[in-house]
Amino acid sequence: MFTGLIREFATVVSYQNSILTLKAKYKPNIGDSVAVNGVCLTVISLKNDTFGVELSNETRGIMAIKNLKGKVHIEPAMKFGDRLEGHIVQGHVDCVGVIKNINKNQNATDFYISYPKEFFKYIVPKGSIAIDGVSLTINDVMSEQFRLTIISHTFTQTLFGSYKIGQKVNIETDMFARYVYHMLKGDKSLSWNEVDGIMARF
Repeated sequence: MFTGLIREFATVVSYQNSILTLKAKYKPNIGDSVAVNGVCLTVISLKNDTFGVELSNETRGIMAIKNLKGKVHIEPAMKFGDRLEGHIVQGHVDCVGVIKNINKNQNATDFYISYPKEFFKYIVPKGSIAIDGVSLTINDVMSEQFRLTIISHTFTQTLFGSYKIGQKVNIETDMFARYVYHMLKGDKSLSWNEVDGIMARF
């Protein structure tokens, strides 16, 4: 599990034969889980000041693979007892979105991101979403895109400051939205009070 709070940027040293080699201040151990642009990966090698993670065929097919160059977001997995400051992120990317528009406001920037329509049911106004591993709140949801408002701190401390229109990004929808949808789909008699009770237990 992750929080969606980016701890630092890592530099991509190489990406060859499904092995991604990264350089960062973070020093993992073999077998550790680390989210790279929001994708949960396992550390399989350590060498000097770099570490390697392996991407399966399924992982490569569902993420924005062309973004594995230059700087990437990394976040180590949560440890038992850590404070949860963002939202619960699994590192299981659902799909790839495309940045359709960027509007700068007085002290924030609005990003409009399109997404495959089959994920509309998991994208909730004022709900949580992770974009390239960054925990964010959805402001508006439209049939083919949603709007995020990125504050100045997030804009400068993540890769959002470098994003351009047309760029692809990894999207992980809210875990609870997925669970509730599947529970309601399987049991039409489930009431909203029961849904609230299920949510309260997490």
